[in-house]
Amino acid sequence: MGPLNRRAFLQLSSSVLVSGAVNAAIPAVSPLQKAIPSSGELIPVIGMGSWITFNVGNSVTQRKARSQVLDEFFNAGGRVIDSSPMYGSAEDVLGYCLHELDRQQDAFATTKVWTSSTQQGRVQFEDSKRLWQLPRFSVYLVHNLNNWRGHLPYLQELKQSGQIKYLGLSTSHGRRHSDVEDILNTQLIDFVQLTYNAADREVEQRLLPLAQEKGVAVMVNRPFQTGRLINRVKRELFPEWGAAMGCDNWPELLLKFVISHPAVNCAIPATSQVEHMRENMGANYGRLLADYERKRIADAIRDL
Repeated sequence: MGPLNRRAFLQLSSSVLVSGAVNAAIPAVSPLQKAIPSSGELIPVIGMGSWITFNVGNSVTQRKARSQVLDEFFNAGGRVIDSSPMYGSAEDVLGYCLHELDRQQDAFATTKVWTSSTQQGRVQFEDSKRLWQLPRFSVYLVHNLNNWRGHLPYLQELKQSGQIKYLGLSTSHGRRHSDVEDILNTQLIDFVQLTYNAADREVEQRLLPLAQEKGVAVMVNRPFQTGRLINRVKRELFPEWGAAMGCDNWPELLLKFVISHPAVNCAIPATSQVEHMRENMGANYGRLLADYERKRIADAIRDL
């Protein structure tokens, strides 16, 4: 089957719904996937973040609205879900939504330890399992390198005991890039989570090539600059050359820029809107972009 963009995917999904021949919740084609270097396991290239968007407390109305967003994510072939104890009630809300949808088995659940106390990190892990209502996590990261020397040995214990599948660290601060480089050179980790988008490209110089060299999977946070990049591009008409790349809208194009980098395994945009989730998940299908296409996107963002 040739390249499929979001429009064609939705048309296929609609035909499936009308015909009734196949469960309409199952995508008509397979999502783009990349292999985790340390294992070869494939994961979809578009995941979902939960910072701010799933921090809705105990509001049943807001929780059910987030369940709809998560349902759209799963139905479009998503699996990778990222959170942290730092994100307020997000872990609790995700646990509620996964249970409400009965989709715990479909989640490639990613969360983090976020404390300067090594002992408290152990408590935090148990709290996260309880909140997510899951027996184990797919990925467990040291959030923003907070006490990473103290936490990594415990993460190794969790991996050896089967309570997590992959371990690593995250950063969303450019000032920690030198520390990330040192860790990639000296520690055995499976994942690193970094900020990367068509405007913030510093990691292209050293960290992305180094992660690829060391066989470390890359998960990208803030692919839209926490919405600022979307606010910049939405004032512009969507270009014809973007459509020629198989994309239907700016969010899809910006995500394709990120996930088409050879070192990147997945991006985790966050949203609280079903329609925005549909736009994001368009990047989960079709094809990856060539280097010259990615350059055109980066040049367009630079010239805004």
